[in-house]
Amino acid sequence: MITINYGDDYIKTTYDTLAASDINQHLQKNISVSIKPNLVVERPASDGATTHPEVVEGIIKFLNDFGITKIKIIENSACGHNTKQAFKACGYETLKKKYDVSLVDLKDDNFISFKHEGIDFKISETALKSDFFINVPVLKAHCQTRMTCCMKNLKGCIPQDEMRRFHTLGLHKPIAGLNALFNTHYRERQFCLVDSICGDLSFEEGGTPVEANRIIACHNPVLTDSYCAQLIGYDPDDIDYLSYGKKLGIGEYYSDKTKVTEMNTDRKPICKIKNTQRVQGIADKFRSIIEEDSACSVCYAALIFALHRKGNFPRGKKICIGQGFKGKSGDFGVGNCTQGFKTYVKGCPPKAVDILKLL
Repeated sequence: MITINYGDDYIKTTYDTLAASDINQHLQKNISVSIKPNLVVERPASDGATTHPEVVEGIIKFLNDFGITKIKIIENSACGHNTKQAFKACGYETLKKKYDVSLVDLKDDNFISFKHEGIDFKISETALKSDFFINVPVLKAHCQTRMTCCMKNLKGCIPQDEMRRFHTLGLHKPIAGLNALFNTHYRERQFCLVDSICGDLSFEEGGTPVEANRIIACHNPVLTDSYCAQLIGYDPDDIDYLSYGKKLGIGEYYSDKTKVTEMNTDRKPICKIKNTQRVQGIADKFRSIIEEDSACSVCYAALIFALHRKGNFPRGKKICIGQGFKGKSGDFGVGNCTQGFKTYVKGCPPKAVDILKLL
């Protein structure tokens, strides 16, 4: 089951997403919970690299109302970055004071050794000793693995030297192995909640955020990531750690049979990406071939993701997108609002991978 919710009140949107999901089936009162955001760098979430503190606040409020108060926010920032400074820069010290939660820098933690499929692993003791684990990644692009979401976010639960070693091993197999170990340990006691509010278009450290105002919840990391991969223009098998994870039995890919609940679709933000200075350079590359009229940001973002990967479009042609094209005709459109066109990509919003196929 995948639950998707839209809204610009990120605390409420997160809370309501959890309330509509199946997380209640796996929670118990008075248990301890670890929340693992993505604080890879010391940058605010609006830059598209780090998990919004409002999303984590929505989780905390939901857990508190459920009767859970033993909560830790855990992280180990990327090599060369300071986790404690990231907690401060990203707004998490405010959460600590407001809700009396712990902020744990896993750089200072003890690590437990494991072996899986011939690969040695060291995993944070704190990350493994909670009763329940909530993975809160940002859906964004990555320069080496193409995408980073739930499965790759677990890299923050290993020591710095292990992070470096993962790169020497090619990243994908150790990421899948790490997730297999977590899956064996937590099984039904883990949950994925994806911050898809404004993930970066091209780079994991932020700078080119793409507004979507979307929260995605799911129990299984492979299912979640396979769905999210398609949102930004990839087939699941394009992401090697996903195919490895599936082979290891961690989970199945998203398919047409997957139950998906979409909430508050009327709250999909109207497109602002073309007027946003931080993404203007990328968006401007395609402005001459896009004709936009009241497009939702998530729809427009999918188109930008697809064009950013493809890089061109037939000379003299226009891609139409937006609610202003309802009931109109044309040559090429994106989204259900352009269903009167000769050729259009279905979906509300469409997946970037489907746009790519048609391009």
